[in-house]
Amino acid sequence: MMGKLLAAEFMKIKRKGIWFLTVLGPIGVVAMQMVNYGVRKDYLFGQNDDRWGYYLDNIHSFTPLAIVLGIVILTSFMSSIENETNAWKQLIALPVSKMSVYLSKFTVLSILLLTSSVLLMLFTMAFGLFLDLGGEIPYTGLLKYSFYPFFAALPVLALQLWIATVSVNQGVPITLGILGVILTYAGFTLPDWLIWKWPLLLNEWNEPLINVLLGIGAGVLLYTAGMIDFARRDVK
Repeated sequence: MMGKLLAAEFMKIKRKGIWFLTVLGPIGVVAMQMVNYGVRKDYLFGQNDDRWGYYLDNIHSFTPLAIVLGIVILTSFMSSIENETNAWKQLIALPVSKMSVYLSKFTVLSILLLTSSVLLMLFTMAFGLFLDLGGEIPYTGLLKYSFYPFFAALPVLALQLWIATVSVNQGVPITLGILGVILTYAGFTLPDWLIWKWPLLLNEWNEPLINVLLGIGAGVLLYTAGMIDFARRDVK
């Protein structure tokens, strides 16, 4: 039954431009560096002997904002599809539990964001090779900067989905999302406990993996809370 729910969710987003947004995010992040290196390549090459490392740091400077903004847009789109077509009652009327419905939406969103992460890794590597940065390709760094922000942002995804699914007015989750984007932008100056800072992979221990583990743990907790709350509510 879960397979059918997932298939139904993917059918709903087929012509909604969501896949386009999924691809646009990583393209936009790498395109910023295309402009950056296109304008001042020689200057940037002289900033650090580790050209690959410096390049990945530049890529990562835009990734947290892109993933948080992407979460806001995708969760709002997913929920607005149900609200605009008044499909919640029809969906719940099927012989499936509300928890399964909620899980299917979270799974689809996770797949979309993971797809963006894979594309970010491929586009980042491709442009790095084009720049001829020299030395061996830092595959570990590519994986870290492509996927760590996603796992660290799981609490943001869980929270946005929760608010978006229980809010009749999508202005509420969008407002929360805009606030989250602002907090992510200012994350360098914020305390480590704020979930919107975690995609930056910064903490007082200087260990990005801590943010990943915190993201997975807090993401599971927020997802569970949202799923239970959604299951208890009456669908209007």
